Amino acid sequence: MSCRSRLASSAALGICLLTTAAHAQSVPEIEEEDVLILDRIVVQSAEEQLKQAPGVSVIGADDLARQPVVNDLSQAIRRMPGVNFTGTSASGQRGNQRQIDIRGMGPENTLILIDGKPVLSRNSVRMGRAGERDSRGDSNWVPPELVERIEVLRGPAAARYGSGASGGVVNIITRRPDTFFGSVGLHFNLPESGMEGETARSNFMIGGPIGGRLSFRLFGNYNRTEADDPNINAAAHIQPDVPPAAGREGVVNRDAGALLTWEAAPGQEIDLEASYSRQSNIYAGDRQLEVVNDLIEGLAAAGAETNRLTRSTYALTHRGTYDFGTSSSFVQWESTRNRRNLEGLAGSVEGAINTDEKGTITLDNLTAKSEWFLPQDWGGMEQMLTLGTEFRGEYMHDPVSIRGDTSVGVIPGVDPVGANRDPNSEQWSLGLYAESNVEVTPDLMVTPGLRFDHNSNFGTNWSPSLNVSYQVTDEWTLKMGVARAFKAPNLFQLNPNYVYYTRGFGCPVGWGNADHPGQAGCYVVGNPDLKPETSINKEIGVAYNGFNGVDAGLTYFHNDYRDRISSGMQPVGITDPVTGEVTYARIFRWDNVPEAVVSGLEGNLRLPLVEGLTLAANATYMIKSEDKSNGQPLSLVPDYTVNASLEWEARDNVVVTLSATHYGRTPAPSLTATTGVPLENPEAREAYTLANLGVTYDFTESYRLSAGITNLFDKRLYREANGSAAGANTYNEPGRAFYVGVNARF
Repeated sequence: MSCRSRLASSAALGICLLTTAAHAQSVPEIEEEDVLILDRIVVQSAEEQLKQAPGVSVIGADDLARQPVVNDLSQAIRRMPGVNFTGTSASGQRGNQRQIDIRGMGPENTLILIDGKPVLSRNSVRMGRAGERDSRGDSNWVPPELVERIEVLRGPAAARYGSGASGGVVNIITRRPDTFFGSVGLHFNLPESGMEGETARSNFMIGGPIGGRLSFRLFGNYNRTEADDPNINAAAHIQPDVPPAAGREGVVNRDAGALLTWEAAPGQEIDLEASYSRQSNIYAGDRQLEVVNDLIEGLAAAGAETNRLTRSTYALTHRGTYDFGTSSSFVQWESTRNRRNLEGLAGSVEGAINTDEKGTITLDNLTAKSEWFLPQDWGGMEQMLTLGTEFRGEYMHDPVSIRGDTSVGVIPGVDPVGANRDPNSEQWSLGLYAESNVEVTPDLMVTPGLRFDHNSNFGTNWSPSLNVSYQVTDEWTLKMGVARAFKAPNLFQLNPNYVYYTRGFGCPVGWGNADHPGQAGCYVVGNPDLKPETSINKEIGVAYNGFNGVDAGLTYFHNDYRDRISSGMQPVGITDPVTGEVTYARIFRWDNVPEAVVSGLEGNLRLPLVEGLTLAANATYMIKSEDKSNGQPLSLVPDYTVNASLEWEARDNVVVTLSATHYGRTPAPSLTATTGVPLENPEAREAYTLANLGVTYDFTESYRLSAGITNLFDKRLYREANGSAAGANTYNEPGRAFYVGVNARF
């Protein structure tokens, strides 16, 4: 059966799940006097209770207005405890493509949601052997002005969301059209340095009721951030024999969306939603390794578009209220087209643009989910039982990454001609889960949970969890949790037709050509027998909320990370010789690494100093982040991070915010990520501090001006090389910039 046929079958399953939810209770016309008024539910759902766990933070619309992001919502999420930026791997390759990293587990273990629906577009971008992707991640599909709030869930609180949430979950919640509203916004960011790219953003939003039972929302957004100058890192470059590493590439966002909500009957709402986004880059010269050519230099000088991601979504959502509880169900189709200049796939030219020709990878994701929230009373203990089911299907058409021919021998089961290989790959999973939020006593809340997943490739996976909250006194609360989380292998790692070839220098340590006469390089292939990555996430925290509005907390977390997927270091075979050939190649594949560990501390404090003046701070300290097989860090994050802000309400309509972030020393790997070869004197990135100053001024209830300075003291950092030679100096930190924004609301 083809990918398209299976997608159609999966869509039918998803619609079946949704219509089952919608018709669990008939919805005839109901007279007002027949409407049943439910008793107030005292106990929250397990989901709402978990949002009060130690590892949960919320960013509101006012927070985004007072500390605006330049381009991407990740810039605000970065300031939360336990959160940092890092590249998709610790190799330093694609170092400026920085994404959200929660608790040191890496961007691939952060699940992004928009209104509770998964965003998986980055999975359409080829994953290199070091685990890197040329991707900006999935946090920039929603303009900041559309956001109502962002919920950041870490550790055991995130495990209920299934695959990809081992580090945490970021749920971007958009504004609903419950009342009539409209807004138009403009935002400009101008760096002081002419070598850094400026930003201009404009957007509109309008929505509200349009009749007794209908409401709507429309939005549009255009955002353009220019690329850094191709020579921005020249003075810091430490490899004089190759051109300097590229700065930050630019990005152009075009976003539009529509939502129609129909109140089919009292307590029965149906949403019909569609959105389209186009993200294209402005090329700055980035490539995976050091190799550069005239084409790369020309494209960078011209600021050309070399890759474009388009994301279309269509969703149908039902929310119901019944005499026995409530429900929430949806089915969503997410279609991503990843079109980019073709790149080399073997040896030193891997990941470097080598032609004007473009190729397209298509990824279709189908998600269907239904949750039911049922209040219970068992033996005098009130509880809220949650029952849910979720289907996720991934269907990829990739004629691009499988192009590499096998010129040295034949890999068993793999066609030696890339053009002859099947470009289609897929996987699906079906999850069932149950949680109960039990009020054992007025002071003790216990939330057990169990999730079962069946995956079309690796079979079954169980994810139990237990969270406990105990109110020690009116001011002090003790909270703890433990959960087993997992992440399914991605389609590149699973696909045996995805073949990487290194000519010898890129073979794992001890397996190069010089070590094995007659050998001519190494192949790395996908592994359909991969197991899911798993982790046991534990945390214990204490929270204080009392004297003069002081709010504080401290949490210890410990994640035992097992079966992490990485490119293997031990061969699984050799190529079959071709008639007349005397050489062969070693065959490696993606494998499950036995064990890794991540642990640390998170703290937060909110302290009203005097009327109108509030200090807010949080800190993260990484105790350990280590792959136990080789002692290497899992991702490049600082040893510690401190975020602080001083917020002054100078007048009812004027707020001044002084904020700063101090990043501790970032340790560097001591081995190359792909070969395991020791590095000479790998340099850490030393500690640094960034400060910002901003003001918001509400002229009236309808008009707001925001202005300020980012990186107040102009602390610029440069990328020293394109890979492991840079140590931890793998990215640019932009210098001082000035911003101004205007928002009109009606």
